[in-house]
Amino acid sequence: MPLIRAATGVITQINIFTVPEGGQQALIDHLAEAAAYARQEPGWLSASLHRSLDGTRVANYAQSESLDAARAVVARLTEAGFIDRNRRFGEAHPGLYEVAMTLER
Repeated sequence: MPLIRAATGVITQINIFTVPEGGQQALIDHLAEAAAYARQEPGWLSASLHRSLDGTRVANYAQSESLDAARAVVARLTEAGFIDRNRRFGEAHPGLYEVAMTLER
């Protein structure tokens, strides 16, 4: 389950993909497979996939317990070829983030 709270040490990788028309589901299927593989890495916490309503983007929101764990997850995915295969489905815009603030009702 995603954790969205400040000052936890959790690192979130947010990757926004731009996909060609009709390409969302193929990328979502690929990212779901990658997440299932990544979850075996110690420190991996969660992955959530989001599709834009206009059909042009997919957001991958993945969390790890620390920066070192996040880097290990990316290394695991890279070694298995998942990161290179991402390019077949769309253009990626990845980044690592920490929660700075949340506001709830």
